[in-house]
Amino acid sequence: MKTSCMSVVLILLTPLILSWDGDSASEPVLDITGKNLRTGIDYLVLPSIKNNSNGGGGGGLALASARNRTCPFDVVDSYRAMPLKFAPSDSKEGVIRVSTDLNIKFSAATTCVQSTVWKLDQFDGSRGLYFVTTGGVEGNPGRETVSNWFEIQKYGSNYNFLFCPKVCKYCKVMCRDLGIYVDGDGNRHLALSDMPFGVRFRKA
Repeated sequence: MKTSCMSVVLILLTPLILSWDGDSASEPVLDITGKNLRTGIDYLVLPSIKNNSNGGGGGGLALASARNRTCPFDVVDSYRAMPLKFAPSDSKEGVIRVSTDLNIKFSAATTCVQSTVWKLDQFDGSRGLYFVTTGGVEGNPGRETVSNWFEIQKYGSNYNFLFCPKVCKYCKVMCRDLGIYVDGDGNRHLALSDMPFGVRFRKA
């Protein structure tokens, strides 16, 4: 189901002051070896701080069937990271840069019919959170795909993910960091949060 611009506006009503540095907006995102992240290349997203508690997480971002449903898969911090690719809204840009709109897509095949492109799910009333799930649309930046775009921003000496899409200039969305929510089964979900989840990137 497509999430319209208006529905995203309605779910993100709480403004948040973010530690964004405008001077770094055009800086390339670097992997752990200091090389630029590039389109078309598989990367592993690793936590900046290893955490083996709460269900064996801490190995990196991956897909998981959770929240009492089989499909689509949610994005979680698991014991082992899965490779993924980044695609900027500007398809001519070959380097991944800080604070630019990105599609993020896991490279692995799954048993679900939905795509492995990240998207912000609708509000989960039972948990009071907005989770990052899959089933998003790749490309076609604009009003109808606004929930499918994320950013990478500097977070100390590392990075974190942000939901703050700019692909629709008429859509007044609020910005939130992505952090970790641990459910009753120990799954470490990626979700909108006031506590950013610090990450690093390694070529797969």
